[in-house]
Amino acid sequence: MLRVVVDSAKGLPKKKLGSPDPITSVIFKDEKKKTKSIDNELNPVWNEVLEFDLKGTALEPSSYIDVIVKDYETIGKNKFLGSTKISLRDLASGQVRSLPSKNVPLVNESGQSIGATINLVIGYEPPPSAAPNPNDPQEGDTSMDAGGGGVDGVDETLPDGGQIGSAGEPSRTGQAVNLRQRLVRTQNRHRLVNKPQDFQIRVRIIEARQLSGNNIKPVVKVHVCGQTHRTRIKRGNNPFFDEMFFYNVHMLPSDLFDQSLSFRVYDSYSLRADSLMGEFKLDVGYVYDEPAHCVMRKWVLLNDPDDSSSGAKGYLKVSLFVVGTRDEPPVEKRESSDDIDDIESNLLVPAGVNLRWATLSLKVFRAEDVPQMDDAFVQTLKEMFGGDENKKNLVDPFLEARFAGKKLCTQIIEKNANPEWNQALHLQVKFPSMCESVKLTVFDWDRMTGNDAIGTTYLNLARIASSGGEIEAKSGEAEVGFLPVFGPCFVNLYGSPREFTGLPDPYEDLNHGKGEGVAYRGRILVELSTKLEGKVDKPVDSIHSDDILVAQKYQRRRKYCLCAVFHSASMIQEPGEPIQFEVSIGNYGNKLDTTCKPLASTTQYSCAVFDGNHYYYLPWANTKPVVVVTSFWEDISHRLDSVNIILYIVHRLQSNLEAFKTAILAKVSDNQLVEVWLKLLNQLIEDLESFPTPELEGRSNLTSLDIQIKKLRDSALTAILNGVRHMREESMEIRDTLSDIECWADKLQMLAEEPQSSMPDVIIWMLRGEKRVAYSRIPAHQVLFSTYSEQACGQHCGKTQTIILQYPMDKEKGLKVPVQIRVNMWLGLSAHEKKFNSFSEGTFSVFAELYENQAKVFGNWGTTGLVGRHKYSDVTGKLKLKQEYFMPPRGWEWEADWLIDPEKALLTEADAGHTEFMDEVFQNETRFPGGEWKAASEPFTDVNGEKSRNPGEFDCPPGWTWEDEWNVDDNRAVDDQGWEYGVTIPPDDKPRSWVPTEKVYHVHRRRRLVRPRKRATLPGGTPVERQDRGDPEGWEFSSLIGWKFHRKERSGDTFRRRRWRRKMGPEDRLGASAIFQLEGALGVDTEEKEKGSKAGSSKLFGANTPTVSCAFDRPYVYHLRVYIYQARNMSSMDKDSFSDPYAHISFLHVSKTTEKLRATLNPTWDQTLIFSDVEIYGDPQNISNHPPDVVVEFYDHDQVGKDEMLGRTVCIPMVKLNPGTDQTPKLLWHPIIQKGQRAGEALLAAELILKDKSGDSDLPLVPPKRAENLYMVPQGIRPVVQLTAVEILAWGLRNMKSYQLASVSSPSLVVECGGQRVESAIIKNMKKSPNFPSSVLFIKVLIPKDEMYTPPIVLKVIDHRPFGRKPVVGQCTITSLEGFRCDPNVITADGAMSSKMSLMMASPGKHVSINMDEKRPLLEAQLEEKEKETVDWWSKFYASTGDQDKCAPYLKKGYDTLKVYDEELEDVPQFKGLTDFCNTFKLLRGKNENGDDDPSVVGEFKGSFKVYPLPDDPGVSAPMRQFRELPDSGPQECLVRIYVVRAIDLQPKDNNGRCDPYIKISLGKNTIDDRDHYLPNTIYPVFGRMFEMTCYLPQDKDLKISVYDYDLLTRDEKVGETVIDLENRFLSRYNSYCGLPQTYCTSGINQWRDQLKPSQILENMARLKGLSKPRTEDNGTSLTFNGKDYTLAQFENNREPHQHLGPARERLCLHVLRTQGLVPEHVETRTLYSSFQPNLSQGKLQMWVDVFPKSIGLPGPPFDITPRKAKKYFLRAVVWNTTDVTLDEASITGEHMSDIYIKGWMPGMEEDKQKTDVHYRSLDGDGNFNWRFIFDFEYLPAEQLCLVSKKEHFWSLDKTEFRIPPKLIVQIWDNDKFSLDDYLGTLELDLRDLVAPAKTPEKCGLAMMDDLEMGTPHKTELAKSLFAQQSVRGWWPCSIEQDGKKVLGGKVEMTLEIVSEADADERPAGKGRDEPNMNPKLDPPKRPETSFFWFTNPCKTMKFIVWRRYRCLFIGIILLVIVLLFIAILLYSLPNYISMKIVNPLK
Repeated sequence: MLRVVVDSAKGLPKKKLGSPDPITSVIFKDEKKKTKSIDNELNPVWNEVLEFDLKGTALEPSSYIDVIVKDYETIGKNKFLGSTKISLRDLASGQVRSLPSKNVPLVNESGQSIGATINLVIGYEPPPSAAPNPNDPQEGDTSMDAGGGGVDGVDETLPDGGQIGSAGEPSRTGQAVNLRQRLVRTQNRHRLVNKPQDFQIRVRIIEARQLSGNNIKPVVKVHVCGQTHRTRIKRGNNPFFDEMFFYNVHMLPSDLFDQSLSFRVYDSYSLRADSLMGEFKLDVGYVYDEPAHCVMRKWVLLNDPDDSSSGAKGYLKVSLFVVGTRDEPPVEKRESSDDIDDIESNLLVPAGVNLRWATLSLKVFRAEDVPQMDDAFVQTLKEMFGGDENKKNLVDPFLEARFAGKKLCTQIIEKNANPEWNQALHLQVKFPSMCESVKLTVFDWDRMTGNDAIGTTYLNLARIASSGGEIEAKSGEAEVGFLPVFGPCFVNLYGSPREFTGLPDPYEDLNHGKGEGVAYRGRILVELSTKLEGKVDKPVDSIHSDDILVAQKYQRRRKYCLCAVFHSASMIQEPGEPIQFEVSIGNYGNKLDTTCKPLASTTQYSCAVFDGNHYYYLPWANTKPVVVVTSFWEDISHRLDSVNIILYIVHRLQSNLEAFKTAILAKVSDNQLVEVWLKLLNQLIEDLESFPTPELEGRSNLTSLDIQIKKLRDSALTAILNGVRHMREESMEIRDTLSDIECWADKLQMLAEEPQSSMPDVIIWMLRGEKRVAYSRIPAHQVLFSTYSEQACGQHCGKTQTIILQYPMDKEKGLKVPVQIRVNMWLGLSAHEKKFNSFSEGTFSVFAELYENQAKVFGNWGTTGLVGRHKYSDVTGKLKLKQEYFMPPRGWEWEADWLIDPEKALLTEADAGHTEFMDEVFQNETRFPGGEWKAASEPFTDVNGEKSRNPGEFDCPPGWTWEDEWNVDDNRAVDDQGWEYGVTIPPDDKPRSWVPTEKVYHVHRRRRLVRPRKRATLPGGTPVERQDRGDPEGWEFSSLIGWKFHRKERSGDTFRRRRWRRKMGPEDRLGASAIFQLEGALGVDTEEKEKGSKAGSSKLFGANTPTVSCAFDRPYVYHLRVYIYQARNMSSMDKDSFSDPYAHISFLHVSKTTEKLRATLNPTWDQTLIFSDVEIYGDPQNISNHPPDVVVEFYDHDQVGKDEMLGRTVCIPMVKLNPGTDQTPKLLWHPIIQKGQRAGEALLAAELILKDKSGDSDLPLVPPKRAENLYMVPQGIRPVVQLTAVEILAWGLRNMKSYQLASVSSPSLVVECGGQRVESAIIKNMKKSPNFPSSVLFIKVLIPKDEMYTPPIVLKVIDHRPFGRKPVVGQCTITSLEGFRCDPNVITADGAMSSKMSLMMASPGKHVSINMDEKRPLLEAQLEEKEKETVDWWSKFYASTGDQDKCAPYLKKGYDTLKVYDEELEDVPQFKGLTDFCNTFKLLRGKNENGDDDPSVVGEFKGSFKVYPLPDDPGVSAPMRQFRELPDSGPQECLVRIYVVRAIDLQPKDNNGRCDPYIKISLGKNTIDDRDHYLPNTIYPVFGRMFEMTCYLPQDKDLKISVYDYDLLTRDEKVGETVIDLENRFLSRYNSYCGLPQTYCTSGINQWRDQLKPSQILENMARLKGLSKPRTEDNGTSLTFNGKDYTLAQFENNREPHQHLGPARERLCLHVLRTQGLVPEHVETRTLYSSFQPNLSQGKLQMWVDVFPKSIGLPGPPFDITPRKAKKYFLRAVVWNTTDVTLDEASITGEHMSDIYIKGWMPGMEEDKQKTDVHYRSLDGDGNFNWRFIFDFEYLPAEQLCLVSKKEHFWSLDKTEFRIPPKLIVQIWDNDKFSLDDYLGTLELDLRDLVAPAKTPEKCGLAMMDDLEMGTPHKTELAKSLFAQQSVRGWWPCSIEQDGKKVLGGKVEMTLEIVSEADADERPAGKGRDEPNMNPKLDPPKRPETSFFWFTNPCKTMKFIVWRRYRCLFIGIILLVIVLLFIAILLYSLPNYISMKIVNPLK
């Protein structure tokens, strides 16, 4: 037990307002305890004791506690004040029992004192068993720093002190996501490839508590990703479910994380719609972002989804896991205190912020620029009937907002592209929400069809809210968080291109927010605010006019100017149509959109030219096209300035970080590393100090979010600055700081996110002709100019950047590059446009241009034959223009007259850029069918049948020479004379297809004539004359109206045109900024307009804009050298597992190719590519600052078919402006990217040298040549090499798959490294012995000294087949040699032999028989039998897993425990994968048949390597070989014992969410199928099975253990399997064949089971390590080994000896062995995998394996691990009396009464419900029963759960086992004979945790039960359990729910007694009052006479009901009747009497 007395604190810092309310948390090993809070106090005194239960384990010396003082907040997160860490080393050492810590200083996150102190006393009571054991390997790794003490406390501890990634969930309060979690989240999520993949979501529903309602039957439904599962139906308000659901999905991670998990609890009794009792929702992404991607055993709060005012509807305890590829789901540990856990402290959403209803009010004001979405068909009809034209408004927009599964829509505004909705959408949600973003989608409403999405955007709550408290400033004052708030601000929508076509949109998905939108699609003005509490009347409401006015000020526009100068466009794939680029921002500049003013936003069309090697480029030469776009946006510079400043800091940090990482990789000396590290820190400190974010005072467009983000950023930057300073001063180990620095970089990157960025991205489109081909989106802030500071300008503002455009929705993920451009962009306010002058280079010129067109008719040129073209037009020929109608834009004037200026870039000469060219022409002949062939009407054509020249007319162009005469090309599908034949089918004038054989019906034939020519080499030094060989009048010619023009007129030309241009100049401006005045078109032919052609004008409006270009006076000539040394780990593209790689290097408009290498994935080219004269325009200084990229693309050369792309990498060249500088570039590894994935690395470097006047003399020396034109990488750049020895231990091959349908039978191994190769001997017969006959190979090789450059080792397995065939059947690349390096002079025989093998060599033929069973007295044997009842192997297992309650007697005896590993033994770090003798390398083979990129595994190579340097001096003798004394590699027969303990979390295979698992084992050819012992309906089976098998190693090395699901009718399904390599276990020197127990026992359950005694193992180990034999003295109680002395007392001093221990010498040898790091006795946890989801865990199996070679002798007896059986118990509950029962009925006579009876059952055993007899007519709520219930149940004392076996349905085959907590439910009912009985109250008692009854009814009340539900601790655990107390008697209250509250329904007096089966036989008792009525005897109850049933007792009814109550009435009535009778008789007889008297008066 650890006790911390938190006494007091002094001098806490003040808050801004008042004093803090301090509260202290103490954290010890993930357990957290808190004191109370003290209000308003700077010197608080708590004086509270916090206790930590150590669960029987001793304190470790490295233990510590964290003490954190916070300021308590009622709402929101507690604010951090200070913390400290106190080491518990003194307590752990046992020297002191208490540790007073007085005046301990508190520090803030940066480790600086805050001036406050705290007083504590820590006391420690060590557990009885524990004493400090120096040799015990420490159980847990406690090296984790829990904040405060680390380099940067902020990063390691969450504000609450919960450690990130620790098992204890950090409690999370306030808005659920803060900066740090977002960081963790992005890091988590970035690791996932964004492609569809397998995920598994596991949901475990454990139990529910405090559900509302009476007598309910709850059921939970869980809905995820469209799949729903439901639990079984339970009864009661606190049901226990414990069911696991698995959801397997295959989808994109991004889609999965947006899905929500919903939990709904229904009352299954109720069929009504209101049966939903409560629900809870959360995003899957939330779970994935938690540590280990799981939420463990947390309570979630259930709410009524519809009623926002209702409180909690109950709690549900769940565990959630999201398992991704290769993820290991953590094992759930059930704490013993779990059952009474405090719900409040373990809520998923913490209690400090009980979920509150919040209203997210989204005000949607308006939208702009919504594109056309509807067809113009109806509009055209309207126009025909005189309607007005309005095409742009063909859209009916409305907005839909979605959040947490709720959605709301605005109204639909018809026919409006700029709708004003002015509506507020109120989303009611629980807050803090588990959902992350509000999704806003604008739809176009359609009457007929479904609505189309226009665009989607997300408001991420994480970015627009903060939980506060995440970063504290120095003052110790916490930042206050803020609720989600946003705007008013425009949000931009992106999606598919805007152009409307009636066809389906191929990019429609982009409009739904899937993928990166390629075009701007409008923007919406929204504002979001959050109100807590309060209900909203209407979900959709109109906005108040005042708010609309407020929003107006956020719409003030300013004019922005954007200029982009295109410097180059290269890497174009094919020539094709002419290309132009369009730059737009928002709608401005979109040339295909008619709603905006026309702008000079497109470059001129140009045709691509071949670069001489591979790609095409645009020949802009010295005239660079310029685009100018003016636009109008809100001024948000205050936001973007901050973003750019932080990004500036990030970029500098990242470049320094790269240098730091490279230095670590290159293993530079410590001094150099410190230098790099200090430079990084100093620069970061300097940046953070000198570049603050701008102040917001007085800025326009300020929103409340701006102010909050500014606060957040400032405090985060301050915290980072403090952390950096702290690191600089105090850091010890520099390499360890890397992760912290990376974390800061990520955090800064996060701070640079700006949610309110309303300026749209700049989009550059490449157009071919009129078609959009590729695009790039550049965030506006990157090119934005700012006057605030240089750092606030965008990183690319006014700087040339290289951009690779991408295809929209590229399926290939960038495999092909559409084009690479270098562009210089500047964006700024028009008020600052003069600043542009300082950024611009070259001279800008502006021209108007038009084309004069002519056609040839009858040999004469003129305008008459122009069909569809105008005399003067634009470049496309579609727009009619006239020179006289041109008007310069406002502010501009003409500077010159119209002149003819031919456009060079549009003339496509086919040979441009080529050094060799083939002229071709087709000769055509025709005939009538069967006639003679004659020349066709067009005798010579090109390949497309267009008219061409006669071969005689072809001239050799200047600068070229003919290589040959005209020849017929017969290398095609033609006949021997080169003809091909076809049939012309009208209306075509030439055949569509050609065949090489002549048939009678063929009417057309042609053949290809070719003549090669070559560019003449100029004599050295002659200047290249630029000849303009065009037409003197500037005409360009074409055979057809189209794009292909040439300069010289040819005989077949029918069309010509020439370009006229007229220069314009600004009237009043100087400098380049004048171009920003260019707005509007230059004028069109007005005659068109007069004709009233409406369509024309709108279509052509703005098509004719001025062209702007930038001219550079001279190019600079550069010399480029690219050094490409090698590449590694490239992907294989050929079937033979290799590729034939070569590289294309592209730099601007030049490219070259390396040599092609054969069959390798690790090519070493060692080549320098020299580009001698590269002309680049622009200032060399700018080139130096932003050099163009060198793009290296790798291809696989194929003999047949097209070369395949292997990937691409980009290298930035080192620029030398002075050739004389002696800097040399350094070769570095650059990642090769293929389809967005990493596909290897390339080692390369490049340098770009500016050539000066002196020519080549100053250039570096030409590198040495390896062949003609093949230069090597020169010395000084290439790595320095050293002669190195590589020894290869080639042990054998395993599991080789067949190759080309034949099995691999005679393989050998080829090892290649650094150009050397060696081949092993051939394995004669793989089946008999798969090991190599001679095992060691040796090569000498020159390897670079620098580890960074070491070449890989390549292993190839060659199969020797008949006829001399030797195919490569598998290969493997080992990239890093680091792990195999060794010092040859240190003799270690460690790797020489395996322990087991050497033993077998030591004792070749002798059988060692171990007689374990020494004779023992009879008494001892009997004692052992007795012991077996209480102590079994499971006791040992549970003692090892920490389940003390399941193994109490075992622990007391002090027996052995074993080690339970949570992973495979191979994954335990200290055993190094059991590959110490030899490693296993997977052999791969080529591409998969199905085209998957992953190569398939075709076998394994077992072996190892040793790499060590050799002396350079040949005279010095080489060191000794490393691999010697190897064991025999022949086969060994072994006995294998497989112990399968249990499985965890198996994947269910049956519809009921369960599984019927059994084990199947295969080893070699043997299999064991344990189908008969399947366990029905469970996913947590306890197998407890041991299997024994024999096998031969190494042939049968793979032990495969599978778990199958038993099915009666269908085929059994495999759940999963695991494979163990027995050979590794057998060969490993860690003794993994049989784990070492803690003690040497000769009997008992821990009896020794190895073949050899410990002393023999130790002797063998000594021999193995080359040590002398261990010596023992003093009867084996002391021993000397390896120079150390050991004594038995040293190990066993504090242990109780027991009767099972063996002799002292063996015990001591075992203790010594256990210090040598060998594998201990253990249980390993192996993950099961299946082929159905190969990378997802299908569950886990706990097991272990023992391997014994038979040649040594028999092993000891196996362990008995049969599972424990449940014990039968009886619960006897005697119901004596009730009182205060609700009187539910009124009798006939009006009295209140109840006919009471009691019903009782145990949950899970509802069929055994029992009732008492009825106590009729209880008038005062008392009832007497004396009635006994007897429930028999199976109970597992170890687990404290009842085992219930029953069939779930009558058709079920097997009984299902349920484990259910033992509870008793007692209900009071009112008996009704003619209607349903009435329910009066219930009582639920947990027998393990019994509510103590009241002794008298007066003391009994509902408060007794509340204590339990609140989880307040009562007495000790044991005392509360009925199993411990045996019997208890007293009064308990029953409750009933009325109006949502619990009220008393009655009190019950009972005796509860637990009786074991044996006791039940001794003390029998009958149910009710039946015989045997004893123990105790129950007399019939003495009920009052008033208790009877009226129907069966009429007399009693008269007596008690009628007489007792109404006797007065009866007597009165009788008297009255008598009187009335008397009167009646009187009246009756009176007349007679009177008349008698009258008649006879005297008688």
